[in-house]
Amino acid sequence: MNLVLMGLPGAGKGTQAERIVDKYGIPHISTGDMFRAAIKEGTDLGLKAKSFMDAGNLVPDNVTIGIVNERLGKSDCQNGFLLDGFPRTVAQAEALEKILSEMNRSINYVLNIDVDKEQLMERLTGRRICKQCGATYHVMFNPPENEGVCDKCGGELYQREDDNEKTVKTRLEVNIEQSKPLLAFYAEKGYLRNIDGNQDIKKVFNDIDQLFGGLR
Repeated sequence: MNLVLMGLPGAGKGTQAERIVDKYGIPHISTGDMFRAAIKEGTDLGLKAKSFMDAGNLVPDNVTIGIVNERLGKSDCQNGFLLDGFPRTVAQAEALEKILSEMNRSINYVLNIDVDKEQLMERLTGRRICKQCGATYHVMFNPPENEGVCDKCGGELYQREDDNEKTVKTRLEVNIEQSKPLLAFYAEKGYLRNIDGNQDIKKVFNDIDQLFGGLR
């Protein structure tokens, strides 16, 4: 089962990724994890990626694509994978098609967890974090027992600067525009499946699980 996971910030990708990995035993591969692993292993591409990251620059496509190629060739990906954070552009998506074609493989589904913009705003601006232990809460979905106080250590809760309404709105708008060409590319390929992420977490996974029924 070869999957690509998409969705805007706050859509719940991480939660669904955990459930997919737990049930289907395929590795969850994020761009950051791939970079860290390649750097730790000291591969040529990993060292190249590190040089760009240390300089505060974006890792260029040819290096990123090379690292993806190496990662998908590892033994734990033989039965499938869940790619998260890659591809981000149509050029990267085309490169992924080429990589998989050379492995005699193809993507089964691109899962796009689709959530209303208003609900994403609510989810992202409601996050609160403990200054002492880093525990995360949400004013609506996971509030602390006492407002502004961490249940675990009694520390003060705060809102990150990038969780304020203005910043979140801008971030969402940028992500929406950036994802449009990629969604269109995968829709044309026939891989794209939009999953209603406005529902309860369990219902979202149930919809994903039912979709996978045809692959078993």
